[in-house]
Amino acid sequence: MNQESFRLKDEFVEKYTNIKPSFGFNGLGELTYMRTYSRLKPDGKNEKWFETIRRVVEGTYSIQKRHIFKYDLGWDKRKAHKSAEEMYDRMFHMKFLPPGRGLWAMGSDIIEKKGLFPALNNCAFVSTENISKELSKPFCFLMDFSMLGVGTGFDVRGAGKLKVKKPNSEFQYSIPDSREGWIESLKLLLDSYFTGTSTPIFDYSLIRGAGELIKGFGGKSAGPDPLRRLHEQVREILKKRVGDQITITDIVDIMNMIGVCVVSGNTRRSAEIVFGDPDNEEYLNLKDYQWDDNKKTYNGTNARRATWAWASNNSVFAQQGMDYGRCAEQTGKNGEPGYVWLDNMRAFGRTKDPANWKDWRVMGTNPCSEQSLESYEMCCLVETFPTRCDDLKDFKRTLKFAYLYAKTVTLGTTHCIETNRVQLRNRRIGASVSGIAQFIGDRGLDALKTWLNEGYDTIQSYDRIYSDWFAVPKSIKTTSIKPSGSISLLPGVTPGVHYPESRYYIRRIIVAKNSELVPAIEKAGYKIEESLYDHPGTSWAVEVPVDVGDVRPLSEVSMWEQMSLAAFIQEHWADNAVSCTVTFKKHEKDDIANALNYFQYKLKGISFLPKTEKGKYPQMPYEEITEEEYQKLTKNIKPLRFRRISEDATVEKYCDAEVCVI
Repeated sequence: MNQESFRLKDEFVEKYTNIKPSFGFNGLGELTYMRTYSRLKPDGKNEKWFETIRRVVEGTYSIQKRHIFKYDLGWDKRKAHKSAEEMYDRMFHMKFLPPGRGLWAMGSDIIEKKGLFPALNNCAFVSTENISKELSKPFCFLMDFSMLGVGTGFDVRGAGKLKVKKPNSEFQYSIPDSREGWIESLKLLLDSYFTGTSTPIFDYSLIRGAGELIKGFGGKSAGPDPLRRLHEQVREILKKRVGDQITITDIVDIMNMIGVCVVSGNTRRSAEIVFGDPDNEEYLNLKDYQWDDNKKTYNGTNARRATWAWASNNSVFAQQGMDYGRCAEQTGKNGEPGYVWLDNMRAFGRTKDPANWKDWRVMGTNPCSEQSLESYEMCCLVETFPTRCDDLKDFKRTLKFAYLYAKTVTLGTTHCIETNRVQLRNRRIGASVSGIAQFIGDRGLDALKTWLNEGYDTIQSYDRIYSDWFAVPKSIKTTSIKPSGSISLLPGVTPGVHYPESRYYIRRIIVAKNSELVPAIEKAGYKIEESLYDHPGTSWAVEVPVDVGDVRPLSEVSMWEQMSLAAFIQEHWADNAVSCTVTFKKHEKDDIANALNYFQYKLKGISFLPKTEKGKYPQMPYEEITEEEYQKLTKNIKPLRFRRISEDATVEKYCDAEVCVI
């Protein structure tokens, strides 16, 4: 591998060493970068921005180079360096960026030495439809890819298709201290009840203790307790189900328990989405936590389900022409369920184009629903920022390198046969656009329409060129709108298609008390207080005052307008889908069913979130403030100066959006 690695010329990179990166949002972008994406170098010091971009670009072109050499397709060293240097410049100036996972993992030992390509992908989907044949495979897939940082969606199609059996004997199993060992233990347990064979009695003594370091993905071990708890919970569910068919609740509970285990096992974030039938009362009631506190029961189920049922975003497979009333009533209470129209995903690319049904195998979506996916398929995203581009020509040129990054990731293979088969056939990517609300405020909706349409055509042109060059199929779909989150904070743009809470707000981020970043944060004058939520007693909540610019805030944008903008982007840009979480005000909840009825022909997916009242709870991630308060808070803030930091980044290990993580 080292002989085939690509390396930028030192004299080229040196030109960027003294250029100050144009991070956005009053220091928030730089702080987010240092906390989340600046990796430790071999000398024990943290990367600087020019070094992170070098790692990512060199990793990207190394993958290309190995692919070209593997198939003897002809590598042109001069052209490769010219192309890589332009990608570097556009990424350095934040005209486009990889997703958070790519910025963190690309070019690292996770890819270069271990070859764990799922770490470069944001998310995946797996169906339980064939559970009678696949048995534990969908559950193990979700656990496996979750532990590699891939947020995963699933469905409940397997309910009623598999009879749970009593195991016929027992055997001892010592769980290896590895990701593979944890997954194998779950497989052995599930299959013993799915086939009626011998069930494992686990020995956890080989698993490293709580607090010990984890190499590769970083962080510290939580010890064996999260896994032990998962085993106990799963065994309890299946024991009660012996002799009966597995139910919707069983499938969702086991998947959610896996998510909780992964989160507890040192991964700070996870992401799951589950899809069910909009007419099924059992499914719709999964998150209706209205129980009798005296009897501790809910519909005959112990109320303690709440300790794991929070672990997924619950959505429904909506059908055109259905009665949305029952679902919409529930959505108006807590924002769930969300809605996905599979037939729209299967039939259409962009909704302005004729139906082609080329994506007829689609079975679901990723947790934020911007990617239509087959079962066992992953999605690779990349994010562009048109407000950071000089003009349309500059944006279209930037799209070349954003596309090329995402297409390159599809050249890698995984350790899962089913995933490789669908990935290599579809080559699906999701080139996204962020800062849409800012762009509309600055240039107008008609200009956005022009940029999106010409940008889409540009990507299709590059897909023809580079698919031929790589000698791989053209991508089945290429564009989407990801929800964004921490990545959009770096350049200082609004996330995806979403409007800001307000022009002026406080953005809180969590930093460990023992972090080497803290002295620089304090010296810069940011307000710090003990975090009330993230491991209380061990973390600080850092308050960063933000001015998002002259952009309409959510308070001025109705639910209908938010959905209209999502439909507009679905028409002119996204051949996959648009991730849009509509924030609705209290007086709008009764209109949700009407809105769904109208937009069911124009959208592929949509989710909802009740607007949180100002000051409803302490330390809100986003807190609206006045211009006067903003000026007061920023008066004494000085530029951040991070020096000689030796602390590995705490990457957002899943989707980087606030609304689709657990």
